[in-house]
Amino acid sequence: MRITALAGGVGGAKLAHGLAQLLPPEDLTVIVNTGDDFEHLGLYICPDLDTVCYTLAGLANPQTGWGRADETWNAMANLARLGGPDWFNLGDSDLATHIERTRRLKEGQTLSQVTRDFCAAWGVRHTVLPMSDQPVRTIVETEEGELPFQEYFVHRRCEPRVKGFRFEGAEVAEPAPGVREAVESADAIVICPSNPWVSIDPILATLTPALSLKGRGNIVAVSPIIGGQTVKGPAAKLFAELGIEPSALAVAKHYRNLLTGFVMDAVDAELLDGVRGLNMRVCVTNTLMRSLDDRMQLAGEVLRFIGETI
Repeated sequence: MRITALAGGVGGAKLAHGLAQLLPPEDLTVIVNTGDDFEHLGLYICPDLDTVCYTLAGLANPQTGWGRADETWNAMANLARLGGPDWFNLGDSDLATHIERTRRLKEGQTLSQVTRDFCAAWGVRHTVLPMSDQPVRTIVETEEGELPFQEYFVHRRCEPRVKGFRFEGAEVAEPAPGVREAVESADAIVICPSNPWVSIDPILATLTPALSLKGRGNIVAVSPIIGGQTVKGPAAKLFAELGIEPSALAVAKHYRNLLTGFVMDAVDAELLDGVRGLNMRVCVTNTLMRSLDDRMQLAGEVLRFIGETI
């Protein structure tokens, strides 16, 4: 069974990791959000891409889910002492990733080329693709004006009230090499439990001009909202500020014109009929991923659920 997963952030990385434990490298491609990429300290930083790659490589910090395990912070401590901007934490090992990526991009390599080489160096055998080699930037529309995503998310700690989003450059960006093939050859597309607004929507916005997902058979999403709350990140806050009660049902409605199936946590079983009313098949299971076993269990449930209609 060939699976193409759309992912961003910690939740997406965890499910991608679970799928990678069960599928051979030739049967899994992970397309990652790059809408939150930005330049900082002269470096090109790809937070979602690095989180997915570090997680697949077994290098991610197990406490935070982002950054590197056993990280040190000497560079940031000295930067702060010198009066530099230290609001975006970059560990010493992580800095090496951004330094080398920036060097290669300035030499003319593409982001997908750099990502492929980094994955090889880290021992990641499954295919990881940025959604595009061209810049797409998530802009958060707030009551205080427009903010670049990292300014809103990290520097402002998601405090400004949100009014909407736009994805600058998405209308002209082309899917990265391999993305079209991964979508067209997949038996199913899995939308990981990532933030719908700022992790998955940028991918969909980038794919849509050149490659519509609608009508491509099995497209299954896993809800990032459990019991009205998100495990990590601001998805529930975003739904609420946009006038939508945060719930697994709200996530299903967000994707209603795209999905054939939806996976949600057992604590939300009372929403089952509401989701089925959207003309989706539904799988109710444990979706909270605290351990590797949890990741593999959820990945197995997703694959079983998909397999029922193949």
